[in-house]
Amino acid sequence: MTEPLLQVNGLTRVFGGLVAANAVDFSVLDGEVVGLIGPNGAGKTTVFNMIAGSLAPTSGSLRFRGEDYVGTPAHRMAQRGIARTFQITSLFPTLSVLDNVKLGTHRHKKTGWWGATVFSAAYRREEQEVDDKANAVLGFLGLSDKGARIAQNLAYGDQRRLEIAIALAAEPVLLLLDEPAAGMNPDEARRLTETIGRIRDTGVSVLLVEHHMRVVMGICDRIIVLNQGNKIAEGTPAVVANDPTVVSVYLGRGATGA
Repeated sequence: MTEPLLQVNGLTRVFGGLVAANAVDFSVLDGEVVGLIGPNGAGKTTVFNMIAGSLAPTSGSLRFRGEDYVGTPAHRMAQRGIARTFQITSLFPTLSVLDNVKLGTHRHKKTGWWGATVFSAAYRREEQEVDDKANAVLGFLGLSDKGARIAQNLAYGDQRRLEIAIALAAEPVLLLLDEPAAGMNPDEARRLTETIGRIRDTGVSVLLVEHHMRVVMGICDRIIVLNQGNKIAEGTPAVVANDPTVVSVYLGRGATGA
């Protein structure tokens, strides 16, 4: 049996006397979209941040492509093929949309500061490749006509798509999305769902933390449900939506209409 792209085993995080995540297990397969959901305080952000490398687990293991990566710096994780977005839009607000995306390609650049200083032929070729790649990503996300715009002047939904574009410019194998639908109106959320589907179709796996149930139910292949730090359910959207425990602790609180 092929090993999962991402394997989470016994992931635990304790803050003082509070167990924020308790021996959480799940996996993400190649080309799969997995949702991580739960009510406020369920521990999903803690689990997500441990997977993303911004929070160290108290115990447990994280394996990506068969290798343990606990303690690996974020830039090394990007080189391995993991990219993430943030719950709060994280852009370079005064740079152009195109320049924001070009910054996402940094892990692939080979010419150093000396090449840039002397404007070498290799540097010029690489800069053209970066431009081409950034424009291709903008086209993929429907932002081609906004490349020259200043990032902070974009509509909110376009800013969220730009953040995804920056992450995709790093050519990840696994894309971690932290509440990408936060603050979106229904039309923006529908377009986001379509975008995630198109990302999956390129072969990129996606793990997303999300409260917007129409997005989660509309795009995820599997859903992991947390409550008070514990995994309480896992399965397809249909299975999870009809799980009595899930209905009682989360979906029964009216989240399905969000």
